[in-house]
Amino acid sequence: MNEQTLFVEIDYAQEKKHGEEICGDSFAVKQIQERQRRIAVLSDGLGSGVKANILSCMTAEMALRFIASEMDVIESIKVIMDVLPVCEVRKISYSTLTIVDTLLLSGETRIIEMGNPPFIHLRKNEIVPAHHKEYTAAGWQNRTIRITTTSIEPEDRLIIFSDGVTQAGLGSENYPMGWREKGCLNYIHSIIKKNPYISAGKLSEDIIRRARYCEPDNLAHDDMTCSVLYFRYPRRTIVMTGPPFHTEQDATYAQDLLTFKGKKVICGGTTANIIARELNLPITTSIKRQGDLPSPSIMPGIDLVTEGILTLTRTYQLLKERDNYKDETAAAELVKLLRESDIIDFYVGTRINEAHQDPSLPRELEIRRNIIKKIKTVLEEQYLKEIHLYYI
Repeated sequence: MNEQTLFVEIDYAQEKKHGEEICGDSFAVKQIQERQRRIAVLSDGLGSGVKANILSCMTAEMALRFIASEMDVIESIKVIMDVLPVCEVRKISYSTLTIVDTLLLSGETRIIEMGNPPFIHLRKNEIVPAHHKEYTAAGWQNRTIRITTTSIEPEDRLIIFSDGVTQAGLGSENYPMGWREKGCLNYIHSIIKKNPYISAGKLSEDIIRRARYCEPDNLAHDDMTCSVLYFRYPRRTIVMTGPPFHTEQDATYAQDLLTFKGKKVICGGTTANIIARELNLPITTSIKRQGDLPSPSIMPGIDLVTEGILTLTRTYQLLKERDNYKDETAAAELVKLLRESDIIDFYVGTRINEAHQDPSLPRELEIRRNIIKKIKTVLEEQYLKEIHLYYI
């Protein structure tokens, strides 16, 4: 990808309704790489819990499939509403949705909304006026479908959320009418003013955290989901792990890291020692542990230096489960860095590390190339990152 090609970071945060085992909102994404097209769907199922989750999952997956196939939007939504099961209590089938369909090469973007709070389009932290058209589908005249077409520029953000966010605190002394779109927008303005380059993941997490804070007891009284699409020129990261197969490649390996333009990560003590030796850099190693993993080391000019296989294995688990919020290990630091990046180069050394052949090590311990493949897959499929993998 060209350095000046527009990239979109898509991420989201959720909070399930207090007392429920699962969130009734769903968020799904799809990329059509050959067209540089990205489609994101946020759906809010009727009610909460398992039934709501089933409704929203069905809605999101059908919407992704129909929109990607170029099926007529109004006909797509009619089919979705006709297919959804009917609630036994309210005698209606219902799931809201917001769809963002964007072409990165041109910036042309279409937002389709039904039932969710209106999307927010920010450019330099200012609202971009939205001009939409309203439609109804046959048999569903009581449901309004809004379609907005807009053009995206670098550093634009699109923010979408379920009504659990805007209605946070509803009926409370401080927010009798809920947090509302205005309260959410004012908070977003304040966050971006402090940190103009805040990542999509961090911004969505902050919005959900603040929405929950609006509740009198700090407990979500409805499912909450917020997604941010952050359009920008790509942020790059290199991750080097494992020694090269031939020792004579060590110098080139280190130079590749030195000349890389972007964030730099080393995973593995042997790898760190090779880089330090070849570049004549000191390593400061901590004997403390962060949770059950070794703490990061420090090397001048390197953004993160961690232990190897154990940290990478935990990184994969946190990425897959989207659960780095409470983890305070080096793996959580690596997850944060990867999620805030757009294009990630993995340089994987293929020399066998004899320490990893010890049968007394945990059974789930993966050899390096396998765990990197898993990390690559989850970054591509769940986070829509562009991954380059090099075996050395």
